[in-house]
Amino acid sequence: MVERAVTSALLESSLHSLPLLARGKVRDNYAVGEDRLLMIASDRLSAFDVIMGEPIPGKGEILTEVALFWFDQLSHIVPNHLTGEAPESVVAPDEVAQVRGRSMLVKRLKPIPVEAVVRGYLAGSGWKEYQQSQSVCGEALPAGLGNADRLPQPIFTPATKAEMGEHDENIPFDRMAEIIGAPLAAKIRDVSIRLYQTAANFALTKGIIIADTKFEFGLDENGALTLMDEVLTPDSSRYWPVEGYEPARTRGENPPSYDKQFVRDWLEAVRIDGQPWGKTAPAPALPAEVIAQTAAKYREALTRLKT
Repeated sequence: MVERAVTSALLESSLHSLPLLARGKVRDNYAVGEDRLLMIASDRLSAFDVIMGEPIPGKGEILTEVALFWFDQLSHIVPNHLTGEAPESVVAPDEVAQVRGRSMLVKRLKPIPVEAVVRGYLAGSGWKEYQQSQSVCGEALPAGLGNADRLPQPIFTPATKAEMGEHDENIPFDRMAEIIGAPLAAKIRDVSIRLYQTAANFALTKGIIIADTKFEFGLDENGALTLMDEVLTPDSSRYWPVEGYEPARTRGENPPSYDKQFVRDWLEAVRIDGQPWGKTAPAPALPAEVIAQTAAKYREALTRLKT
């Protein structure tokens, strides 16, 4: 039996000054009046859509700093949900410690019920689908690609948002157009690819490959498309160090990464009573060394981006 690590990290926030709207896999969202939300990034980690029982110390602050960095870098492409106000200004004095450094005060939007996924490399569920159909979400790809290979050009592969504990489902672009309308679907596709290409080009100058990512969008009170939630964090993206990327050697495995792929790989290998974990709650207990190494990888991603 693996001993669960004990940390002082924030597994769950508990504000009394604002009404809780929802707890997501990582973020706790509180209502601030009728038009704003306070989003607190906890230190929870989810893998295969299951929340781990152990927090990753410092993860919420890192995710928030990375997201704020990218919102600033990409603000010329599409508006985002930030209000520019300090999160500490809307909570009680005894709650500031839960909020400082890990929160965003944002506009309340009408969420688009489809995740905008862009892939520059073949990995994860895209690799699994390619092996079966030589395509991803209806996007035909060249023959002979291997795991972690770079794609000829980035592809847009949307997914439906799943309920807590369920798995997101990749869908063809035509299905996305049916759900939200063709003009809006086309706009989200084009904006998403531009966001990805801009970010991926910048990240390469810092020694990071962004293999893929997912964006979330909403509409403001005037119907304007707005980037929301998190953006290009190690939770929503695959970050690979350039010096560890050798596709010829990674066709059967995942490259080294700065994201939670490290935890995914450990979970894939763990055995419970001799059997693989079934990727349903409860998750196996993460050993202290896995927690420490995961925290270090998140920190290194942030350090690389900002130096």
